[in-house]
Amino acid sequence: MAGPFRLAGLLRLRQVQQDQAASDLAVANARARENAARQNRTRAALGGSGAEATSSNVLYAIAAARSSSRSMLAELEAVDQRNQTTVAEAAAAYAAARARSLGLEKLEARHIENRNADDVAAQQAVVDEIATNGPKSGDPQ
Repeated sequence: MAGPFRLAGLLRLRQVQQDQAASDLAVANARARENAARQNRTRAALGGSGAEATSSNVLYAIAAARSSSRSMLAELEAVDQRNQTTVAEAAAAYAAARARSLGLEKLEARHIENRNADDVAAQQAVVDEIATNGPKSGDPQ
């Protein structure tokens, strides 16, 4: 009969690492979605200013607001590029962590199958022994 899976501790460590990588990926994706929403709001604000230029002061204010919105949009696009890089790195880290866990999970599954096969074989040997020897005439039943 096979003993316990000897790599169980390493498997638990790999699964914890995989969970951490999945968490990092989820955070990176959330940041990317949040930034995309900010970009959409900024674009909407940039395109939706329907103020009428009734004087030169209003015209200057509109120009300043548009300039500020464009600068903010440029900054958000730079942040989006960094977020996309972070998402790609987090996805690669998760894939690597999953691959490390998967190999150990397959080994554990094979170990369990072998242990179960050993258990069945041992039980079958007992049944065969009982069937071969049978109860003796003087044995109580």
